Amino acid sequence: MKKTINTFLEAKQKNEKITMLTAYDYSMAKIMDSAGIDGILVGDSLGNVFLGHENTLAVTVDNIIYHCQAVARGAKNALVVGDMPFMSYQTSVYDAVVNAGRIVKEGMAHCVKLEGGLDVCEHIEKITKASIPVMAHLGLTPQSVNTMGGYIVQGKTENAAQKIIEEALAVEKAGAFAIVLECVPEKLSDIITKKVNIPTIGIGAGVNCDGQILVYHDMLNMISGFKPKFVKQYANIGVAIGVAFDNYIKEVKAGEFPQKEHTFKIDDDVIEKLY
Repeated sequence: MKKTINTFLEAKQKNEKITMLTAYDYSMAKIMDSAGIDGILVGDSLGNVFLGHENTLAVTVDNIIYHCQAVARGAKNALVVGDMPFMSYQTSVYDAVVNAGRIVKEGMAHCVKLEGGLDVCEHIEKITKASIPVMAHLGLTPQSVNTMGGYIVQGKTENAAQKIIEEALAVEKAGAFAIVLECVPEKLSDIITKKVNIPTIGIGAGVNCDGQILVYHDMLNMISGFKPKFVKQYANIGVAIGVAFDNYIKEVKAGEFPQKEHTFKIDDDVIEKLY
């Protein structure tokens, strides 16, 4: 069945866990969709894992639209969430509505996600009034990496924790249908999840959230190097792909590929006429 924002809200009410992953292309979206994933986020994380940037700040609205289009073609059942990249909504409420509209209209996303709490409540209100559902994002917000001083767990002090709780209640009131909680202590995310009536989607926020999301490159170990503490690697696909590429290169250089079963035939009498 086609997943909608109502599917997410009903899951919260029924105490059923919500599953989400990131995707940026048709093929991966189709695989995830066939597996039964509830939601796919076309995240600005594509700046890191797809475009090779050090952070998400260079991602543009056009980047998101392009990748949303590909994912939407592959995801027939999952809810497709288009991320609103850095400076696509911070400049003004008007810009926020316009860019959210582009992501839904041109990118074929079903809803958008944006980072921030009290400072973006008006943006959330106006976007939802334009008939575009909004997923909020609190805790560690990667677009604020420079002001946060790095990718640091959020809400560890009393004041910081209280602020996140207040912001969760505020974005819910503003009209958000769900909240991503990133790098928030487990006990704090539990409190937030119980206080709000909309689902919480955790990434590094513990098992008590209403759902979970991961960057698929992390959970499949597609890129070697730093692995966040909150990531469980369900497969070692990056190594397997590397081995396959290595074997392909060796066989081509040794003249072992392609073999007869990989080639097409032509009648000998046709070949004789060519000389």
